[in-house]
Amino acid sequence: MPKLKTKSGAKKRFKVTGTGKVLAAHAGKRHGMIKRTKKQIRQLRGVDVLFKTDGERIKKYWLPNA
Repeated sequence: MPKLKTKSGAKKRFKVTGTGKVLAAHAGKRHGMIKRTKKQIRQLRGVDVLFKTDGERIKKYWLPNA
């Protein structure tokens, strides 16, 4: 069997913590900031823990070696 490859795009978007949770940046902060309130922009900073089932799916299909 060949080795499983990690998807390069997923490596840049997700991070797996030591306990196995998956971290991802908030969506909606790439463009269009002028129409968002300062509070919205502030709350989109940092990363967020994905739901358990979403994280399991990410680890299974896109980050198999993590």
